[in-house]
Amino acid sequence: MAINYNGDICVVLDTQHRTPGNLRAFVQASLRSIRSGRSADVRFSSTEKIEVVPMMTRKMDFSYKDGQDYVFSDPETYETVMLTPELIGEARNFLVENGQVTVTFVEGKAVAIELPSSVVLTVADAPEGIRGDSANNVQKSVTLETGITIQAPLFIKTGEKIKVDTRTGKYMERA
Repeated sequence: MAINYNGDICVVLDTQHRTPGNLRAFVQASLRSIRSGRSADVRFSSTEKIEVVPMMTRKMDFSYKDGQDYVFSDPETYETVMLTPELIGEARNFLVENGQVTVTFVEGKAVAIELPSSVVLTVADAPEGIRGDSANNVQKSVTLETGITIQAPLFIKTGEKIKVDTRTGKYMERA
C-alpha cells in the first residue's frame, strides 16, 4: 500500500505490529519515498491516523533496455514507461523481450515491479557434463540469456529453453 507521510507519498515495504511488555503497542513500518527513493523505518502509535493513497497496477511488457533504463509498454495502449535500474533491482536477471510483468503506479509514477512466478529463459552457455558423474542429482553452472548463472542438471545443453523460478532463481524444468 501507499501512504501520505510527512507530505510525501511513500510505499509501505514491510510492517510489524509490536507489543512490548510494559509499553503501548505500535506498528514498525519500512517506507520508501517515491520522490527521493530513500527507505526509512518509522514507528506509528496505535492512535495515529494514516492517509492511504490509491495504487494502480497494470500488466506491461518489457520492450528493451535503453542505456541504463528499462522500457516497458502497455500491450493495449502501446504507451511506454521508462524505469530506473534501482526500481528494477534483481528483477533484471529475469527480464526478456516481450516478457509480461505487473507494474504498480502511485499518482501516475511507477513505484514497483512484480515478476510472474516463473519465466522461460534460453541457456546461453552450458559446459559439457562429465561422463559417469550422474550417480546423484549432480548440478552444473549454466549461464542464461540475461547473464545470470544458475545451477541446472547435467543434461541441460546450450540453446535449450528452461523454466526458472523468479522468487528463488532456481531451475524448475525444461520448457
